[in-house]
Amino acid sequence: MDFKIEKRDNHTLIQVLDEKLDTHIAPNLKSELVLVSGNGEKNIILDLSNSRYCDSSGLSAILVANRLCKNAKGTFVLTGLNEAVERLITISQLDTVLNIVESIDAAEKMISDNQN
Repeated sequence: MDFKIEKRDNHTLIQVLDEKLDTHIAPNLKSELVLVSGNGEKNIILDLSNSRYCDSSGLSAILVANRLCKNAKGTFVLTGLNEAVERLITISQLDTVLNIVESIDAAEKMISDNQN
């Protein structure tokens, strides 16, 4: 399995375990995101701390997660970005659209704060 999915109190944490979030993994990630969202989850944290590389299909999966959470009136948070992935997101100007934080703890705090 390319990722670990963990249901927590008020969100679902998805950790990408592979070094590359690319065309080999992104379709599976999108499917999982749709399933998680379909099960009623509106808050998702995507942890990319293991990923050293992301391509356009990976970005597409990230945007799917963001849209699913937004449509459910929830919060999507991206965390654990390494320099290369963060640069790609900045170049794509997605840093203005996405919630990006340094750690899972910060992501959990953001979700808690948004629920109040």
